Amino acid sequence: MHTSRRSFLRGAGLVAMPMILPHRLFAQATKPSNKLNVGCIGMGTQMRGVMGGFRTQDDVIIRAVCDVDTTRREAGLASMQEFYTAKPERGDAKGIKAYTDYRELLADSSLDAIIIATPDHWHAIQTLEALKAKKDVYCEKPLTHNVQEAVAVMAAVKKYGRVLQTGSMQRSANPEFRVASELVRNGVIGTLKRVEIYIGAPAVPYDLPEEAMEPGLDWDRWCGPAPKVKYNAQLSPRGVHKNFPAWRRYREFATGMIGDWGAHHIDIAHWAMGMDESGPVEVLPSQEKDNQYGVTLKYANGVAVTHTRGPNGLRLIGDAGMVYAARGKFHLALDGKDIVRFIDKEQDKTISCEGAYTKASKLYLKDAKIKLEVSKNHVRNFLDCVASRNKPITSEIVGGHTAIACHLMSQGYYHRERICWDPAKFAFTQGTGNPAWLTREYREGYRFPTV
Repeated sequence: MHTSRRSFLRGAGLVAMPMILPHRLFAQATKPSNKLNVGCIGMGTQMRGVMGGFRTQDDVIIRAVCDVDTTRREAGLASMQEFYTAKPERGDAKGIKAYTDYRELLADSSLDAIIIATPDHWHAIQTLEALKAKKDVYCEKPLTHNVQEAVAVMAAVKKYGRVLQTGSMQRSANPEFRVASELVRNGVIGTLKRVEIYIGAPAVPYDLPEEAMEPGLDWDRWCGPAPKVKYNAQLSPRGVHKNFPAWRRYREFATGMIGDWGAHHIDIAHWAMGMDESGPVEVLPSQEKDNQYGVTLKYANGVAVTHTRGPNGLRLIGDAGMVYAARGKFHLALDGKDIVRFIDKEQDKTISCEGAYTKASKLYLKDAKIKLEVSKNHVRNFLDCVASRNKPITSEIVGGHTAIACHLMSQGYYHRERICWDPAKFAFTQGTGNPAWLTREYREGYRFPTV
């Protein structure tokens, strides 16, 4: 049978059968010509990590890379050529293409799926164009730059019948968050009353001084739909860097730590509340003078999610106890007494994070009525869903509603007023808010595409 992988994935009657086999058996039976062909847009630090997770999968070939920066584009291409030269059984090192314009990459009909790891202001436009080009999409978080974009992406995935995974990998990579969410969903801490999230400051307007342009960088395309500001290396660092650039701080390009870390921890708060397909109904502004912390999202179930100061993570507080989770940290307390705790390896020497959440699970979740989806590998979850056409663990629904909650929290900081919201209609209510806050001004030549 010489069925291509593209045809195989489209055959609804054929998809289910291979999925009952372990991945390693499926991969061993997959010829190189039948592998999933993947293109990568945005060759910065985050892409290097994500791309590494994809290229080690037996049923994937990275076929194309794209970046508006010549140095990073060529480095990404060289990295993939080196990888496939060393492992020719995985793919053809000579067949990888490099693009400056992502639209040319999307026009390549041989590509099945796209990874997007560009700055946030580009996420939705590139995702929509990829979906319209009939590509499945893995897009970094936050999924969009504003509310309108999130609504459009969710609609486009449905319209074009594609699979989308958002890079909120805590659901897959960190079991402490799943266990914390299951403890809440099964009433172990009583009725959930509030959630405290620790994620860092909101975005600020761009204010960096102009610097000499980086050679080989298409600055107009880097700015894209955002205002064409003066170049500063903090936005697009020179050369192949290893840091996470400061564009995340600025409203023109991102949503500060509200969208950056908030896309992780508000995602988990929604998971714990069972609100993956909903969102807040009210936004209360900060009462703090510096307006850096204190905005609260209120949900229809009465739970208040408040952005507070503290160590990174989130604390879920019920009327019978609380559970705190962060990457590599876990703490469960009931009736004022610690049940398990691993916060600091110097202080909590008798147990590990894994030991803490495993013990909590054995004590309270052995016969739990609610079990959340288990994903041990975020990339693998996406690839398996590309084959099965099921929803990934952080699908466009999860990523879209999380992004909207982040954007509403940001609006609370930007405008410092109470906002009422309808999470089903994606609209302000009770005469609050302004529809203009749900979108942005798109620069001429980079208009937001229709779904």
